[in-house]
Amino acid sequence: MDKIASFSVNHINLYPGLYVSRYDTKNDVTVTTFDMRFTTPNREPVMDTAGMHTLEHLGATYLRNSARKDDIVYFGPMGCRTGFYLVMFGQLKSEDVYDLVIDLCDFILDFEGEIPGAKPEECGNYLDQNLMETKCYAKKYKEDLVNHKRFVYPE
Repeated sequence: MDKIASFSVNHINLYPGLYVSRYDTKNDVTVTTFDMRFTTPNREPVMDTAGMHTLEHLGATYLRNSARKDDIVYFGPMGCRTGFYLVMFGQLKSEDVYDLVIDLCDFILDFEGEIPGAKPEECGNYLDQNLMETKCYAKKYKEDLVNHKRFVYPE
């Protein structure tokens, strides 16, 4: 079997950032997958499931209601719990979505109230939520993006 692209990234040298993971094109439609890496793989603790779950709910809600909502294909967690994948229509660069991602972090940091989609009829694990932890993740990620602007995978 062929090695998939994400397993070819050197995770030893990887830090939090906003990376283009891959481009996929079919029938003249291109989608870009972004690696929104929140933690440093294999050196920092992975994200807790409750905080990550809440970030998924808030992130998806924000993105699908943003000015770029028609460009959003998918937003969801990485299995390794070090970040999220954002999939969007178009052949994009990290700089093209930087402001959107910063706005997403600000939305989470300012969010108060009931978590969207956190009811038993809306979610398969609706009790596994932690807004305070989500805000900590968003704050740290935003600071990493603003201070370092890591957009290119390390070699």
